[in-house]
Amino acid sequence: MSTLVVGVGDCKVTADPSAELVTYALGSCIAVAIWDPISRVAGLLHFMLPDSAVDRSGNGRDHPYRYADTGTPMLFREAYQHGAEKKRLVVRLAGGASVVDDHG
Repeated sequence: MSTLVVGVGDCKVTADPSAELVTYALGSCIAVAIWDPISRVAGLLHFMLPDSAVDRSGNGRDHPYRYADTGTPMLFREAYQHGAEKKRLVVRLAGGASVVDDHG
């Protein structure tokens, strides 16, 4: 079994049924996990922020997996390229903790 570690602002997609996708320290970040049980394609995205517009220098072009609006479509496109089909995908989300109290 191989372990594929997905860092912050990163994404991995695999069609290797023996691979294990893991990420650490989600905190306020979000992990999007997808799985196609027929093609056995899996993917994991660990994004930090919802909108790449906060990246004034490049709108997320340099680090598209940091943002939900750029990383999520890329995750799905990569899964489709590996043989996943949209209608079969199982999608799960985790994370999104509030790590700072309401007063800063």
